[in-house]
Amino acid sequence: MADTHYDDSHDVHEVTIDEVVTTVIMARVTDFFGFFVYAIASAVVFPTLFFPNYAPVTATLLSFGVFSLAFIARPIASLIGRSLQKKVGRGGKIVIALMVLGTSTVAIGLLPGYESIGWWAPALLAALRFVQGLGLGGAWDGITMQLQSAAPDGRRGFYGMIPQLGGPIGFCVAAALFYVMHGFLTEEEFMNFGWRFAFFAVMAVNVVSLFARIRLLSADFGGDSLPPQSAPLSEVFSFQKKPILISTFMPLAAYSLFHMVTVFPLAYAMLYTDISISEILLWQMTGGTIGVFTVFFSGWLSDKIGRPKVLMLGALMTIGLCFTITSLDSQPWVFILAGFALLGLTHGSSSAIAPARFLPQYRYSGVAMSTNLSWIFGAAFAPLIGLALTAAFGLWSASLY
Repeated sequence: MADTHYDDSHDVHEVTIDEVVTTVIMARVTDFFGFFVYAIASAVVFPTLFFPNYAPVTATLLSFGVFSLAFIARPIASLIGRSLQKKVGRGGKIVIALMVLGTSTVAIGLLPGYESIGWWAPALLAALRFVQGLGLGGAWDGITMQLQSAAPDGRRGFYGMIPQLGGPIGFCVAAALFYVMHGFLTEEEFMNFGWRFAFFAVMAVNVVSLFARIRLLSADFGGDSLPPQSAPLSEVFSFQKKPILISTFMPLAAYSLFHMVTVFPLAYAMLYTDISISEILLWQMTGGTIGVFTVFFSGWLSDKIGRPKVLMLGALMTIGLCFTITSLDSQPWVFILAGFALLGLTHGSSSAIAPARFLPQYRYSGVAMSTNLSWIFGAAFAPLIGLALTAAFGLWSASLY
């Protein structure tokens, strides 16, 4: 997530709010589609393909360890982005970041397994996953903050919700692709080549969304929206410690739910039950659809009662969700559908809570920093910790996370 200065003001042009909304949703759906393509594969493909010489649970834990590398890379992308933008501009930085993301994703889709090249296979997977994180972090553009700033009075919660639709929609698209591949190919065909098509599709949708995103980088959003400005990191840490801490930890319920209702149920079903992956994916697509509606509801509700109250409500309801996690043994739809509904409620307001807590001159850098940290503390290790707890103490213990 790059927190760099804006240097494309020489080419400012006006855009309509409908154009901004459409493009922001397109960009975020694209980002999350690629994000969840890897997430699903890390549970259903990579343990067998890259770690076949380990017991299934250990192999999945290793796969989830590699999964976390992209989140660790995101803060590093911020530092790289600061230097890169000075040389090539904001638009150039976004192009490079998306090309890095797309190329590394396609490369993962081309990787041979452990049986073909030995330890080179998981080593290359780890390296490419880290590069994916650099690309995804560098592609963060601050447009969602401008959209929220340009929102009419009393509607900032709703407009801040709009980019969050990319999460459940992007997951549904990724899950649908795996559902088709897993359901209509034999197990051998799916493991040999079927899963790879999803990774190739990521590059295609990245190219489609790139052109629309570039046009918005120098756009006049209207209202009191200003192009994003970075601040020296030393100043951000010195003067904005409290907003960084609050903005990092307040939305953790949303970030942890991201992987506990998407990746974790897939891994648990494969390792501990006879429930088919296709059935889990079907329930998750249904849950993702519910999540789209609760994201909308979250934006509406946050304008009525305030964003902090919505996040607090979601966090309290998440405690109740923990008591349903044992349903994954026989009735996975209970935890999955309820989890996605709560994911939409909490995720819908998570991006809108941070900007107002920072002083204007530190807002862009502060939001970038706190969002990176939220992903690391809330989401990066969720499937790894959840599965490790399950292996040690039973399914109920995964709710402790």
